[in-house]
Amino acid sequence: MQRSVMLMITLVALAMVTACGQATAANDPWVVYEGGDGPGKGKNIVFITGDEEYRSEEGLTQLARILAKHHGFKCTVLYSINPETGDIDPQTLTNIPGMAAIDSADLVVMLIRFRDLPDDQMKHFVDYVNAGKPIIGLRTATHAFNFKQHKTYADYSFNSKKWDGGFGRQVLGETWINHHGHHKHEATRGLFAPGAEKHPILSGIKSGEIWGPTDVYGIRLPQPESCKPLVLGQVLKREGEFDKTDPNFGMKPTDKPVDGEKNNPMMPIAWLKSYQAPGGKPGYAFCTTMGSSTDLVNAPLRRMVVNAAYYLLGMDVPTKANVNIVGEYKPSPYGFAGHVKGVKPADLKMK
Repeated sequence: MQRSVMLMITLVALAMVTACGQATAANDPWVVYEGGDGPGKGKNIVFITGDEEYRSEEGLTQLARILAKHHGFKCTVLYSINPETGDIDPQTLTNIPGMAAIDSADLVVMLIRFRDLPDDQMKHFVDYVNAGKPIIGLRTATHAFNFKQHKTYADYSFNSKKWDGGFGRQVLGETWINHHGHHKHEATRGLFAPGAEKHPILSGIKSGEIWGPTDVYGIRLPQPESCKPLVLGQVLKREGEFDKTDPNFGMKPTDKPVDGEKNNPMMPIAWLKSYQAPGGKPGYAFCTTMGSSTDLVNAPLRRMVVNAAYYLLGMDVPTKANVNIVGEYKPSPYGFAGHVKGVKPADLKMK
């Protein structure tokens, strides 16, 4: 009888611990999509979001779902969190909880802008870079950091003079320069760079299929020995009326190229970069200056990012990777102060 009572007490205690663990997970300020069966099973990808303009909290969440559901990777998505409300708030520049997840990551995918993270969060990222592990940077990741309040890792700032151009230039290949295309008026078509046509990262994609309503960035890549352009950005002239209610602002994939210097020569919009931080190990990064949530409506662009994940992880790239949308995906138009208010990470869990 006494053994039965003790067993019952133990089982109740275990149930309480399990329930508490589940409750804690439900309230975590990040999202984890457990990978199922697939080539990526057993590998961890961490997505870091946090930009005020291009809705990375929407776009990278969808990429994580795709890589988890269709390819088997365990995907953790981190967000800029307002510490007072617990809401996802890209305008909070100093708080991305859960950065410790990077310690066990096989790959980091990031789209952040001008973050000023405290040392205890940033150190996980710096250690990852120093280990020479693979990184995918989208859009404003070229100017990911701008340390004003926290100075320990100021060399990572986009305008660093000591580590020229900071993380963006040294690791991804470039920092913030300018808008080469007319912002919100000239979209981007991706054309394969000469000699890159058969690169695995472009598997299952045709030249000219990549399109997005964001404009081409000004880019000055380093010497070819450290950087390989894969896709060039053709600047397109909007032929319809500007429509601020349209996520594409009236721009269409059928728009014609602009005449003149903007397309002669064309800027790279996707490339591979070898990197090595001071005192760190050598590694590789893939960067594209596309990647807004509205850009990622384009399946060939999603496929390029998924292919890059396989490639950087040393895996065989699928002939035509499955990049079908998981769940509902209706991205918000890009622009400052345009994020959906009142959303918590728990709201983004798969049901």
